[in-house]
Amino acid sequence: MSNPVLHAFFLGRAFAEVLSEKIEDTLTNALSDLGKFDAEQREQLRQFIEEVQTRAQRDVTQGNSVSTPGDDGADLQETIDDLRAEIARLKAELKNYRHQQV
Repeated sequence: MSNPVLHAFFLGRAFAEVLSEKIEDTLTNALSDLGKFDAEQREQLRQFIEEVQTRAQRDVTQGNSVSTPGDDGADLQETIDDLRAEIARLKAELKNYRHQQV
């Protein structure tokens, strides 16, 4: 190419095409990762709910009763504490994931 203006035009056009493709690939990958994360979180929530329902049904079937204030409620309190810790852990993981996406 002998004309530098024509050369600059084609160089600029090629640059814009490549940049556009890279941005499209990056956006597609990010949305795909977000979709996977959302699906994984929904599945974990579904499994959690299923486990809670299964345990509750088992306790009802076995005739277990809830601790009353006069009873030793340590097991119930321990379960509540474990659930709170798990929720806090999941919130922290979600926060870390969101910060990685930025």
